[in-house]
Amino acid sequence: MVTNIEQGKKRFHFDRHAPEYRDRFEAITRDMQGQCPVAWTDTYGGHWVAAGAEQVFHLARSQVVSNDNDVDGARRGYTGITIPHAENPIRSGILEMDPPEHGAYRQVLNPYLSPAAVARWIPFVDDVTHACLDEKIESGGIDFVDDLANIVPAVLTLAMLGIPLHKWKVYSEPAHAALYTPPDSPDRERVLDLHRTMGTDLFATIHEVRQTPRPGLVDALVRAEIDGQVPPDIEILGMLNLLIGGGFDTTTALTAHAFEWLSQNPDERSRLDRERDSLLDSATEEFLRYFTPTPGDGRTICADYDYAGAGFREGERLWLSWAMANRDPSLFDDPDVVDLERKGNRHFSFGLGIHRCIGSNVARAVFKRMLLAVLDRIPDFHCSPDDAVHYETIGIIQGMRHLPATFTPGPRVGPGLDATLTRLQALCDEQGLAEPVTPRARFR
Repeated sequence: MVTNIEQGKKRFHFDRHAPEYRDRFEAITRDMQGQCPVAWTDTYGGHWVAAGAEQVFHLARSQVVSNDNDVDGARRGYTGITIPHAENPIRSGILEMDPPEHGAYRQVLNPYLSPAAVARWIPFVDDVTHACLDEKIESGGIDFVDDLANIVPAVLTLAMLGIPLHKWKVYSEPAHAALYTPPDSPDRERVLDLHRTMGTDLFATIHEVRQTPRPGLVDALVRAEIDGQVPPDIEILGMLNLLIGGGFDTTTALTAHAFEWLSQNPDERSRLDRERDSLLDSATEEFLRYFTPTPGDGRTICADYDYAGAGFREGERLWLSWAMANRDPSLFDDPDVVDLERKGNRHFSFGLGIHRCIGSNVARAVFKRMLLAVLDRIPDFHCSPDDAVHYETIGIIQGMRHLPATFTPGPRVGPGLDATLTRLQALCDEQGLAEPVTPRARFR
């Protein structure tokens, strides 16, 4: 319900962390877009919410919003992209930086994440994907989260960073558990311990790479110069945490939801399989739009500003809902329907403006390769709706913990995951795959 308590501040009760928000997402989205595409909510200390596509587009690109997380209190005390504010002494990399600092760090990362650089990794992704399927294909059963979608993005991300592939479990579990474990969970201490182990390994890697150069994004950050200075370890750690979080759970979430939908819509799955040459790209964009793995991001208003009937004031917080903007009927016909051949799909799932997701090329490539491998090798998969486990809330990531499926068993084509990772590690060491590449350079 919308109430006009004071001029320039329509109020709407909005709590994206509540479990019912996931269950009532479409209804809440319709209410907000119809009544107040920009509204104030009193939850989490009070903040603005932008739900309409036009309003999200405008505000995300506006100079009156800031991503800055002033963890040291050296600037204006802004608190980054999380709402409610997460007490953390480390910034989330470039996502919590404003220009010109943001651009300087992004320039270091871009050569490793360009379309040409990502294309080099496709045979690597295929090898890991098929190794995961080989582990399960003779049994006729798989958990698409635990046995595939958690593994492939994690292994690739570590390879691009220059971290040994066999450590993927050290990084994968805490990266996912941090997002699905509520703050009051009895399992919280175990998850924090996993994070401490991961952080210790990251710090050790930073220092190892300072001493001995190693191809990869860690090396690029360690040897960068930002405004004439070498980045401090704490900033490198924040950047690596961002790359790991973005590289792991978002692609896992997209893949799991797409497989669940394809299982529920077998005719569309068969159509996608038959017409993959013409449908793969549009289907990928539609799954991104509809499921929006990262539902939104926070900002801080950095100047008084009147817009869309809202009176923004400096220091107030703002939530940009990519997920709700992706369901705006003014931009998308039948927005609550998955249309595998949707045209002109200008979705918001990678964000907008200078902070648009730097890993979008990686996410698309990894998702497509996993999807094609599954369609090729286990095309009749069936996911059990009663056994699927979704995250309790979609406040941070619209993810899944488990997605068991059955299928007609098939033959193995390779030696399995451990042997494949050993071979791929040797190739990474020999060929320097994690170095930036020109458009003609490819995985050999």
